[in-house]
Amino acid sequence: MKVGIIGTGAYGLSLGIIFQENNCQVTMWTKFQEEKEQLDQERRDDKKLPNITIPEEIIFTTNLQEAIQEKDLIMIVIPATFVDQVAQEMAPFIDQDQVVCIASKGIENNTCSFLTEVVSRHMNVEHLAVISGPSFAIDVANRVPIGLSLAVQDKKTEQVLRFALENDHFKLRTTDDVVGIEICGAIKNVIALAAGMLDGMQVTDSTRAMFITETLHDIKQLIDALGGDKKTILSFAGFGDLLLTCTSMKSRNFCYGKLIGEGKSEEELADYRKNHTIEGLYTLKSIHQLICNERIDIPIITLIYRIIFHQEDCQKLLNLLITKE
Repeated sequence: MKVGIIGTGAYGLSLGIIFQENNCQVTMWTKFQEEKEQLDQERRDDKKLPNITIPEEIIFTTNLQEAIQEKDLIMIVIPATFVDQVAQEMAPFIDQDQVVCIASKGIENNTCSFLTEVVSRHMNVEHLAVISGPSFAIDVANRVPIGLSLAVQDKKTEQVLRFALENDHFKLRTTDDVVGIEICGAIKNVIALAAGMLDGMQVTDSTRAMFITETLHDIKQLIDALGGDKKTILSFAGFGDLLLTCTSMKSRNFCYGKLIGEGKSEEELADYRKNHTIEGLYTLKSIHQLICNERIDIPIITLIYRIIFHQEDCQKLLNLLITKE
């Protein structure tokens, strides 16, 4: 099987390693010539995946056509903010028979569109999937047991992705709830910001557990309000990813929230943003606008938005946990 991966971030590289392990022919696209040359020559990127060697069989290219044409499966693994532009550039090379799977997470600013909607805006894709779940890139690359949720609408798409990804340490659970999986994948980064704030405030494990439980109810409400299946909250993409992202220092969103909870200066926060991609900040704007547009009352999202963008006191998180319905 031939796989094209759009994006050479940590997660894209780790998925490339799994595909190659499963005997797929892998071509990975990066926009940057310097990055391509570095990956070609060194076969590693210690900033993204420390101590991981990238197999020699993986091909790197800056040519989108080369990464897409004649591939059975195309994986989109780039930050949500770039999906619209890159999908537009991909469109001339996409064939309707190809399976396209989105591993990026987020909701588009301005339009509040989910990433399946963004991709479909530019490409007529018959076989479109979304994959999400508790899986830090370094863990995927180290081949530890991993479970992900796969949202698909047809059997061919499921079969292609199972063949390309599943093995003795990589497991997929399928669902047809694309909306629910996308909501879970996007919102967990936002919730992780607040979880980090609580950690920075040195709350107890009991309070942390209370917070995660309350947010599960909020996410379930949001899934239901937007037409998804409430049971999706119990999936790998739901509770699984929320638990991981809200409790680990490997999460950039959690770490950024922790800095806020510790009362770090704006200069220190800006320095962290400069050196790390924090998807939750991008998604927070979108999801706050979305719930306002749809008139859905999700107090935790509103409060996180006010803390991040209007400098409200993060101590209000503790008050909300007690007072919210």
